[in-house]
Amino acid sequence: MDAEISSRIPLGAYTLPGRVSDPRAAVAQAVAAETLGLRTLWLSERWGTKDLGVIAGALSQVTATIRIASGITHFQSRHPALLASLAMTAQALSNGRFVLGIGRSVDAMWAAAGLPRSTNASIVDHADIFRRLCRGEKVRYDGPAGRYPSLRLNDVPDQPVPPLVFAAIGPKGLQLAGRHFDGVLLHPFLTPSAVAQSVAIVRDAERSAGRPAGSVRVYATVVAACDLPAEEELAVVGARAVTYYQIPGFGERLAAANGWDPEPLERLRSHSLLAGIRGAADSVLTREQLVEVASVLPVQWTAQAAAIGSPRACHEAFERYRDAGADELVLHGSTPDRLGPLFPTVKAGPGHK
Repeated sequence: MDAEISSRIPLGAYTLPGRVSDPRAAVAQAVAAETLGLRTLWLSERWGTKDLGVIAGALSQVTATIRIASGITHFQSRHPALLASLAMTAQALSNGRFVLGIGRSVDAMWAAAGLPRSTNASIVDHADIFRRLCRGEKVRYDGPAGRYPSLRLNDVPDQPVPPLVFAAIGPKGLQLAGRHFDGVLLHPFLTPSAVAQSVAIVRDAERSAGRPAGSVRVYATVVAACDLPAEEELAVVGARAVTYYQIPGFGERLAAANGWDPEPLERLRSHSLLAGIRGAADSVLTREQLVEVASVLPVQWTAQAAAIGSPRACHEAFERYRDAGADELVLHGSTPDRLGPLFPTVKAGPGHK
């Protein structure tokens, strides 16, 4: 590869980003990701067509080296024993390549689903329960994470406990990751400056908890649209931007982290196409409609917090995130089979364009 446009930071990517009606595309995308030499393949779980356990099992059988990660699932969406069972089965099938990414989400989602909301105390205790079950221990617990009189996995494969990665935006979440998790997954549309501030919080919490320096791996998520026609570039970046910024709370956190005036969020959410939408916009609107909504956002909200343009421009953006302290990047928006221009010397394989 041309050294001038090669990346000095490990790269991962999402499979099946956004709205998906047929999950079978993940198989070819996983093969493409491994062909490109990506380090980690992430799945943003959604109920319906993106079940973590099923897809992780499938991907483990068509790949040999790439890590398979949830980005993200949630502790309370499965019973602790079922989540630990899923994780250790995935570890056995993949020979130890599974990574469990966990998030908090918003309280309204859990109220609608009839499940308890996440608290810092419940997250920490859930993480401890998960690790103990994965080690084959018997767990008796009554506390913020629930009441479990007697839990144990019947059989545990000879594999390590999967790394736990916590998705965080604000200082409290970043501190939680630094103290209790093996990694932190930073949200899309953070500028390199915001990533640097996030890394500082994680490292400070890591240090205050007496953990070895660098023990928490920082994954920075970067929406990437490389070497695409202008209309397709706008669709990739704009569609993802609307999906995140339209969610009350999420949009404000991102604007605050980047030091931006949140006023454009009101204009975005008042757009006629978003009227009546309570969940993710990309589960309802077409890509063309999402692009129309995205047009009300300031250009800097995507230009400064994404990797777009030529392969060289994208790699230069990756370097800015590396310099900000990220250990690995998670490319979002473009599926692995669309990332070929970033790796000009890699020959196309099955499922890779």
